[in-house]
Amino acid sequence: MKIRGLIVAAVVFFILAGILYWSEHNQPAADAAKGSADTPPVILKVDSSAITRLNLEKKDAKPIVLTKADSGEWKITEPQPLRADQSAVSGMLSTLSSLSSERVVEDKATDLKQYGLEPPGLQLDVSGTNNRMQKLIVGDDTPTGSAAYAMVSGDPRVYTIATYSKTSVDKSLNDLRDKRLLTVNPEKITRIELARKNQTIVFGRNNKNEWQILKPGPLRTDSVQAGELAQKLTDARMEVSSSDGRTAASAFAHATPLATAKVTDESGTQELQVRKSGVGKSEDIYYAKSSAIDGIYKINFDLGQALDKGVDEFRDKKLFDFGPGDPDKVELHLGSKAYLLIRSGGDWWQDGKKVDGGTVQSLISNLRDLAADKFSDSRFANPTIDVRVTSDDGKRVEKVLMAKSNDAYVAKRENDPGLFELSSTAIENLQKEVDEVKPAVGPSK
Repeated sequence: MKIRGLIVAAVVFFILAGILYWSEHNQPAADAAKGSADTPPVILKVDSSAITRLNLEKKDAKPIVLTKADSGEWKITEPQPLRADQSAVSGMLSTLSSLSSERVVEDKATDLKQYGLEPPGLQLDVSGTNNRMQKLIVGDDTPTGSAAYAMVSGDPRVYTIATYSKTSVDKSLNDLRDKRLLTVNPEKITRIELARKNQTIVFGRNNKNEWQILKPGPLRTDSVQAGELAQKLTDARMEVSSSDGRTAASAFAHATPLATAKVTDESGTQELQVRKSGVGKSEDIYYAKSSAIDGIYKINFDLGQALDKGVDEFRDKKLFDFGPGDPDKVELHLGSKAYLLIRSGGDWWQDGKKVDGGTVQSLISNLRDLAADKFSDSRFANPTIDVRVTSDDGKRVEKVLMAKSNDAYVAKRENDPGLFELSSTAIENLQKEVDEVKPAVGPSK
């Protein structure tokens, strides 16, 4: 009985050992097979950097051919020579570099018409530096609309690809063309000339890369306004879907000239002529003609508004230029009263006595933000307020005189040809800040 029990135990042991051996050696293969079945197959895999030519053929549209120049820039060569939108082409290349399917519909399809693949809705030929060409064929959307049928030339299988993959490669000529009206480099612009309503404004960048009004100035410049003008010009895009070229050209011919902008960068100068058509400000429509591209196009309303500005709207209306740091000295003469505040280290002093830093900071903030409501044509006479701010370790001294004019005040900066009009409220607030400067708490040292 003992021998028989040992034999049974040995048989059970060998059976269990065999099962364990099979499990350990075959489970990874089973998992791999399962993982392979769950992983969508890659149906197109190319090196995007090696692609040099793309040929798109769509139903009821002329073929589009894009070629890559030696410089790396993509250009449209067919159906007509056009600049290409580099970001749009880059998006296509990214999709094509590793295009995965969602599932295999048929291994060997015999009726391609049912999938919209014969004739195809889209055929995309991809050529590279190795002269190898791959062809992607895209058909109809699936019944659910979440995917589309697709094939690769030389492969008999029909796949589905995600709708976003189809959208990424299914582009029209307008999708792929460069829609910039000015092709200058935004970082390299050195000059902008804006001619409108018998007035020419010229902007230039100084050695600190700051915009300055050169004509009719030189004038202090509102850097925000000038920077927005430069940005809107370089961001200007044609609205190709709004109307055909003939409609835009006819509208341009009958519209009122608004402005001509000339933008210069290291490559040269490009010109944009803008005209306005409309009966009211909110209903105005703007059209533009650029020296950089052929044709006339409707443009964004914001660009038209940005060009419809006079020189005063680009001028700096602030009375003081000292920066965010504390000035060295503030001297004020308000009527018969005089105030002199001097900074020493982190402390402020007046008449040899330490004053409360918080109240001085409030006064400094008021002076830093003091700005005119508009530029004035009034006569400047009999100033009653004199403000001088010294900053940058004594290197900058700004002097401003102010005189009462009816219900407002007119201010004049030293060595500035313009006059600034300020409200009485602004001066009252300044006087209030001066009056609230008080001695520091605790002994002065």
